[in-house]
Formats: sequence, C-alpha cells, structure tokens
Amino acid sequence: MSIEVKIPPVGESISSGVVSVWHKKSGEYVEAGEALLTLETDKVSTEITAEKAGLLETKVEEGQEVKIGEVVALIDDQATAPAKAKSAAPNEAAAAAKPAGARSANADVLSPAVKRLTTEEKLDPAEISGTGKGGRLTKSDVLSHRQTKPATKTSTDDQEKPRVATKPVEEPRPTESSERFTRKKMSPLRRKIAAQLVMAQQTAAILTTFNECDMSEVMAFRKKVQEKFQADHDLKLGFMSFFIKATVEALKAVPAINSRIEGDDFILNHYFDIGVAVGTERGLVVPIVRDADKKSFAELERDVADYAARARDGKIKIEDLQGGTFTISNGGVYGSLMGTPILNAPQSGILGMHTIQQRPVALKGEVVVRPMMYLALSYDHRAVDGKEAVTFLIKVKEAIENPTALLLDL
Repeated sequence: MSIEVKIPPVGESISSGVVSVWHKKSGEYVEAGEALLTLETDKVSTEITAEKAGLLETKVEEGQEVKIGEVVALIDDQATAPAKAKSAAPNEAAAAAKPAGARSANADVLSPAVKRLTTEEKLDPAEISGTGKGGRLTKSDVLSHRQTKPATKTSTDDQEKPRVATKPVEEPRPTESSERFTRKKMSPLRRKIAAQLVMAQQTAAILTTFNECDMSEVMAFRKKVQEKFQADHDLKLGFMSFFIKATVEALKAVPAINSRIEGDDFILNHYFDIGVAVGTERGLVVPIVRDADKKSFAELERDVADYAARARDGKIKIEDLQGGTFTISNGGVYGSLMGTPILNAPQSGILGMHTIQQRPVALKGEVVVRPMMYLALSYDHRAVDGKEAVTFLIKVKEAIENPTALLLDL
C-alpha cells in the first residue's frame, strides 16, 4: 500500500511553497520520522518528515512550487528495508580505499544549511573533506571547496598532459547566455520581502528623522558587568537589550508610534511586542520579542539569541514572526553608518541602529572623541506627527546616554 506524502498547512495565509531540497531521493528506503524534504515558504522553511517507513517515490522536482495539500511523494510501506549486513563488507573496503581526509557521502550528517548550499552549487558532499566534529561538513568546508575546485582541476590536468609552452593559456571568453549573468527564480521569502517593501512604500506616508547618541555610558557599564552577567546567565550582554528597553520607554512616552492604521481606523496598541530584524542567507526575517516591557535584560538577550540562531538555521516558526507592534533593525552589525529603514507594515514605526564610530563632538565647550551612533526613526506620517517622532527619538537617545533607569531590573 502506498502512502501519500502531502504538503501540510504550515501557517496562516501560506498557500504554497517551494521544494528547496530533497533529503531522500526517489527509490531510497526511509524510516518513520526521517526528514524527506525542506519546504521553503514566503515566511519560514520547514522540514517534512515521513509518517511511516518504506520505499520513497518522489513526484516533484527540487525547486518546484507546490500548494498546501499537494501530493509530492509516495511511500510504499510494504517494501522491506535493505539488509545492511550484506553491504557492510563492500562499504568497509571502499572506506579503506579512500584517501586520508576523504568524507563519507552520508546525507544524514549534513546540516540544513550545508544541504542547501551543496544542492544550489551542485556539489557532491563525498568529494569534500569535513573539518567538523566526527568529520562532518561545515558551511566553511563547502565554501572553501567551491573556491578551490577549479584550481584543483587545473592542477590535475597539468599532471596528465605534458606542457608544450610556457606562455599562459588564454581563457575562453564567457558566452553571453551562460557566463555573463545567471537567471533564477526568486525564493518565496524574497518575493514576500519585495512585495512587503513595495506595499509599505505605496500605502504609508514614510518619513525618516535622525539623531545620534553617545554610547560611552552603555559601553562602560556593559564592560563592567559582562563577566558577572555571563556567569549568572550563561550568555553575553549585548547592546540590543538596552535598545529594546529604551524603545519601550520611548513608546510609553509617545504612544502614537505604537500603533497601526487599518482602513479608516487608528489602532493604538497597549502592549509592547518588539520585532528584531535578523539577516539570514535567505533574506531578512523579523521575529517578535513578546511583552518586552515585562522582561529582564537576560530574558531579552536570550530571546534575541534564540530567534537569531533558529532563523539562520531555517527553524523559525511562523507564529514567531506575527503580531509585532514596532521593529528595531540593526544595520550597524554590517558596518552601516546611516540609513533609512522601511516600515514593517502595518506598523507605524521602525528604529534603525547603526555602527558605533569614534567621532569628535562638542561637550561642555570642548571637542572630545566619543563612541557615537546615528539613530534613524522611519514612521508613518498618517499616524505620527513630526513632533512625536522627534520626541520619541530623543527619549531613546536620553535612555541610552543615561541608562541608570534601564538598569534597575538587571
């Protein structure tokens, strides 16, 4: 009897996705609970597992878009598992014949990120030497192999063919169609990001106001308590928790920014679910720190670290991305000095953090050098007046430059 493998519902408003990679190939025997494929949607990536053991027959190709409920494979649960004992001896012989540093092509030891990269680059994992624990492949192993592969091939060719000239061989010019550009479909997440950005620009009256803050006090305090904070909570104290706390205080002082517009209605939120933008290989996602006003520094840092790790591993849940009231985006981690963030619709405000830079500033009539950060607040002018936007940004600046009030619950 064949069991249908269908695409399950993965979240509200998600109607389709893309089969980004098959972890098991057609004709392979799979065990119950084994990951069959990774489904990439416009919000999250999720693994689809086998409900029962049996022989797999795939119905769609990698890269194909599928709808929720669509049958993508069949599993013959009447098929018997192949005898592993019979193939043990050949496998041992093959392993002995492999050169030192060679790696077994066991797909089960590949992380989702490595699987996705090897699939996209059409690389054979068996040809790559792993430097991870137990010989496992890491992302850096794959990237290094990709960079060195052409050089290795040239070296092998040189050994097989006698050299007839010392003049360097001129490389053939790339063809217009295959080398000068690459055409591929946008991922569902990238399409969603594009649609959201365009929609925000078209529906909101976006304006940005700027200010700067002196990071001296926060940096000095963070350095002072870092060792104890790590010992007590087993994680580092970063800057994001300070800015989340400062943002909450500013939103309390200027409630209009903690709002959204729906049709002809103005909705004022009385809770503080703060989105923190996280950059991943697939695009930008914004997990939500719930009830940020009720959480300690340690809880905020733990939430942010956990969301960032899960987002980069493609394991973020759809409910983690829904329902934020305000967003913080830290372009400073990439070296951005100043920028204008775009609203995360339907929110009315987004705070942009930027890189910390030692700059000369005037302080009490003297020029001194201080670690300064530019701050940017983009806001929907339909819901927020300029005075409110400027006041909000000044409140954030004051909280960061004088963090004593923020530190009461540390």
